[in-house]
Amino acid sequence: MQRDLEFDVVVVGAGLAGLALCAALRRTQLSVALVEGRPPEWPVGGWDARVYAVSPSSARFLEQIGAWSHLDSARLQPMARIEVFGDRGTQLDFSAFDVGVGELAWIAESSLIARELWEGVKRQANVTLLCPAKPAALAVEGGRSRLALEDGRTLDAALVVGADGVQSWVRAQAGLEARFTDYEELGVVANFRCERPHLGTAWQWFRPDGVLAYLPLPDGHMSMVWSAPEAVGRELLQYDAATLAAHVAAAGDHMLGRLEVVTPAAGFPLRLMQVPKVVAPGVALIGDAAHAIHPLSGHGVNLGFADARELSALLAGLDRSVLGDLRALRRYERRRAEEVNALQLTTHALHELFRPQWPALSWLRNTGLKLTARIPVVRNALVRYALG
Repeated sequence: MQRDLEFDVVVVGAGLAGLALCAALRRTQLSVALVEGRPPEWPVGGWDARVYAVSPSSARFLEQIGAWSHLDSARLQPMARIEVFGDRGTQLDFSAFDVGVGELAWIAESSLIARELWEGVKRQANVTLLCPAKPAALAVEGGRSRLALEDGRTLDAALVVGADGVQSWVRAQAGLEARFTDYEELGVVANFRCERPHLGTAWQWFRPDGVLAYLPLPDGHMSMVWSAPEAVGRELLQYDAATLAAHVAAAGDHMLGRLEVVTPAAGFPLRLMQVPKVVAPGVALIGDAAHAIHPLSGHGVNLGFADARELSALLAGLDRSVLGDLRALRRYERRRAEEVNALQLTTHALHELFRPQWPALSWLRNTGLKLTARIPVVRNALVRYALG
């Protein structure tokens, strides 16, 4: 009869948040298992279509857990300025110089960060990597969590962490409610080579056909994120490379001159997901398993890193016997609730305010942009919040 494998913490899901949590626990005495359904596949050459704006606070966290300094600096682009345009010609600028910092964020490919975290976790003495392995059942009894795998193995742990994405299996097994708001939009992403230099600037346009963003990449490249109504998004995905490049260049007022597609367009549905309770006895959620927001803020990945930072700090200070105690886990839940709720409320409100279907709000939203632009204290406060 196969014996249970015993651990202090079992993390389900090897996305950025799950990997970061494992890496953050490297200096503890805790035994950790990481369960992932399939081995990672990294892009070969070229650029990853999915990029993130990593805040300075997230970069510091990644440095603390041993990842940031090992990333290829040639693939990292500091972002020094953001220019935001309303739908009536209003404009709002955010500058790192205005608040005395070197950069507002770092634009980095998802696979660049994931690969470094994965390789680090593989070498981590206190982590057992179970991949490929899929969970089959979860039960919490007598202060311990038992996670059965499809291959017949059973993991016994004080705490199971769900880092398994928006469709979280762990969240469902723990009976934690998730409330979804479908934006009926697609997030369309693609990378381009640019005729003109971007000078570390990002641009964002609130357009009648959605929110278009240009994010700077190294070596004269740019990543586009277009949050578009489903019909517009599907049309963008059907364009050939030349048509897409010309359309995106025109939509961005030819800010970067002629564009050339280097990574084909890909799309994903956009939804708001709110999880009122992210902990249960023996279970905690992090990353996309705990929250999902509209990408117009570019802040989603930073919420996941902040989850990993807070949960790892809590676990490092707890006795092994209470790692899954609900009273202890609620401290993590309370620490994260304010930032997550505030960002979800803000991005949702902005999305609703700039909905193309609601032209009557045009005066209100553009007046808001004008007032923010004219009050440096408010503008700089927004920048400092984004910096973390």
